[in-house]
Amino acid sequence: MKILIAEDDRLSRVFLKKFMGNYGSCDVAVDGMEALDLFMDAIKDKEPYDLLCLDIMMPRIDGLKLLKAIRVLEKQHQLKHTCIIMMTALADVEYVDQALELGCDAYAAKPIDTDKVTLVMKNLGLLKE
Repeated sequence: MKILIAEDDRLSRVFLKKFMGNYGSCDVAVDGMEALDLFMDAIKDKEPYDLLCLDIMMPRIDGLKLLKAIRVLEKQHQLKHTCIIMMTALADVEYVDQALELGCDAYAAKPIDTDKVTLVMKNLGLLKE
């Protein structure tokens, strides 16, 4: 599985890369702009990501704008749906609702519960039982 992690907090980024590295190869981005560049490079290389883990609050382009841009790119390039898990420390239901409306597949609150994220990946069909 090919995974993109977009997270501006260094400790969270290191933790997620180590955890998600158990399930596939991981690329990391420190902000939304870098994540968008990596996503578009993967499209050009015909090696799209299977899973994106996006922080909601990031510099340059936040996670919600990034999510929206990715869904537009998928339609424009007729790509398969990329599974996206939004991750945030924000407990604001409004952000979660907005992310779901924009097409995220799941939401994980920080600190990340690895068992719950693993279950989400199984439910999304990314992992076998």
